[in-house]
Amino acid sequence: MSVIKYIGRTTDFKGNSLWEICGNLKNLGVGRVVVRSRFERYPEKSFFRILQVETLPNQENRKIKVVAEKVFRGKKYANPVVIESASYKTDYRLLSKKEENDYCQILCDQKDNVKIIEPEMEFPPLLKEFLIKETGNKDIKMKVHLKKGHNKNHRLALEGEKADIKIPIDIGKPISPSLYEGLNMS
Repeated sequence: MSVIKYIGRTTDFKGNSLWEICGNLKNLGVGRVVVRSRFERYPEKSFFRILQVETLPNQENRKIKVVAEKVFRGKKYANPVVIESASYKTDYRLLSKKEENDYCQILCDQKDNVKIIEPEMEFPPLLKEFLIKETGNKDIKMKVHLKKGHNKNHRLALEGEKADIKIPIDIGKPISPSLYEGLNMS
């Protein structure tokens, strides 16, 4: 009985490299849609629509430069992305024309589900007590600042606008309720 022993690093890649896909298509696959199997784990659709393909000189591992329109987790990027360093990975799958329509339909159906966050929140309880003693103002609040990112669909509420999300300051449900017996938690 022979035993097979694998040596080296294993990979989770499924599919072909962009070199193999684009090289076998008319017009180098411009206009076609490819999916990276690594991104299929998310419930939202992720794909690339090929806009331009260039070969790179002196590349033994068959890298190419692909400019593509990127949709990641159902959200379309504003600017095209360049796929170069990951183009050799055998992790891409070409979608058929029928699948392209289904995948790309999400862009038509997509609504901007922007969540509106209240622009002010309460201070933590101990800090609030110090500030009340210093200022004498019991209605003191701190401003909320959002970090900007390309995948975030949150924004602060404008004046007079109702917020969807209010950021609470509380300890939540304690792990050991017996430690908090007899304390006024409100």
